[in-house]
Amino acid sequence: MSQVLIVIDQPSDWAPYYPSERVITFADYLQLPARQQRVRIINLCGDYDYRSEGYYCSLLAEARSHHVLPSVRTLNDLSVPQLYKLQLAPLVPALNKLQKPQEPGTHLLVKSYFGQCAEPALQPLARLLFDRFPCPVLEIHLACEKSWEIVDLRICSHRDLSEEEETRFADALDSFSNQVWRPFKKSANTRYDLAILVNPEEKLPPSDQSALKKFASAGRELGFSVEMITPADYMRLPEFDALFIRETTAIDHHTYRFAKKAEAEGLVVLDDPTSIMRCTNKIYLADLFATHKVPAPKTSILRRGDEDSLQKALADLGLPMVVKIPDGSFSRGVVKVQTEEELRDKVEELFTESSLLLAQEYLYTEFDWRIGVLNNKPLYACRYYMAKNHWQIYDHNNKKNISGGFSTLPTFEVPKAVLQAALKATKPIGNGLYGVDVKESTGKGYVIEVNDNPSIESGVEDKYLGRELYRQILEEFARRLDARRTGHDS
Repeated sequence: MSQVLIVIDQPSDWAPYYPSERVITFADYLQLPARQQRVRIINLCGDYDYRSEGYYCSLLAEARSHHVLPSVRTLNDLSVPQLYKLQLAPLVPALNKLQKPQEPGTHLLVKSYFGQCAEPALQPLARLLFDRFPCPVLEIHLACEKSWEIVDLRICSHRDLSEEEETRFADALDSFSNQVWRPFKKSANTRYDLAILVNPEEKLPPSDQSALKKFASAGRELGFSVEMITPADYMRLPEFDALFIRETTAIDHHTYRFAKKAEAEGLVVLDDPTSIMRCTNKIYLADLFATHKVPAPKTSILRRGDEDSLQKALADLGLPMVVKIPDGSFSRGVVKVQTEEELRDKVEELFTESSLLLAQEYLYTEFDWRIGVLNNKPLYACRYYMAKNHWQIYDHNNKKNISGGFSTLPTFEVPKAVLQAALKATKPIGNGLYGVDVKESTGKGYVIEVNDNPSIESGVEDKYLGRELYRQILEEFARRLDARRTGHDS
């Protein structure tokens, strides 16, 4: 782990809180060796104004390549309303979800401590503001006439908090970076720090708890310090060398922001933001497959309000036909239609979610192949069978979300046409970890889609390779990190 230091003006500023050797004064920080690496600074100086010691603390931290909160950019943005108000548009949906008061002209003043606030209804807004303006204490001034709006943001000093607010601040700091209170003792054999992003609230995660434990075990054997992190740990990413996303990804989602930030901070990340962007949209994949001549079912793009595109799909694909929203996952947002009337009803329903839809010819198979590909090499192979009395692997019409059976086998037993199609599909996407869904028909392989962040569950994808599957994935992280360390990045 990186070293976490809290910088204050003078020792008495920390009197209300638990003593820690990680709390130092700004004068102490000035004396630190400039080249000391992997240091994380929480700047709690009392004054952040331009040319103050608090401002210089953040400025010097960035000059020393230390990860600092708040950053100079945050200090500058929050000092000028015109700057931060330009960045508030994405927060409008969160503001619109707030309950409107009975009386117009209502004002509300709340404090956020490392993205946490006492009012549960305001927690999503506080989290979003922390992601954009990360600072220890942020005062949020809200007003409501016809709708809620942010009228002012102000960074505050922890020295100005009441006793009750000090307790909330200390709890938030403890949650934000528990290494401050419980220093992590790194093993002498540990080479790198790996964060695995999971979401305890996800109903269908890509890896179950048993698989996550196997990843952690394989990582420790390879010299990794492994920690499971959650969506609340966004600002902690600089503490790590690598990020492994084990949560279902999407573009308009925190998983994509995690991947982008990790990449910007220089972490090795699977899957990378480019792979997420390319894989999570089936319209993009269809065009990519056509450009690179990847064997795939016949495909048409349906455009909202465009009758010609609908007629063309009927002529080219015939019935039955499969229609998909571009960014569905786990068979969600995918329908099979048998008649033109059913097609029109279903596309009208799906067009409420997307302006473009993907239509594909229906290929009947008893199972779909899933070929796991890592760094453009086949890793594992599974047959996923269709759910009972259903045409898909997952039956979401059933209350229990029933899925079909599976069989796992070595990649050398996969039909050559299926394997070649899978590898051809991933090559133009990148060198990450992918799960390629392929249908086998008349001796040929047809790629349905490429999934970033594919499912790896204990007793399923690892049925043939066992622990070696987890080890091979973690070895790829180690290989990339070693290459960076030696200057042979690839």
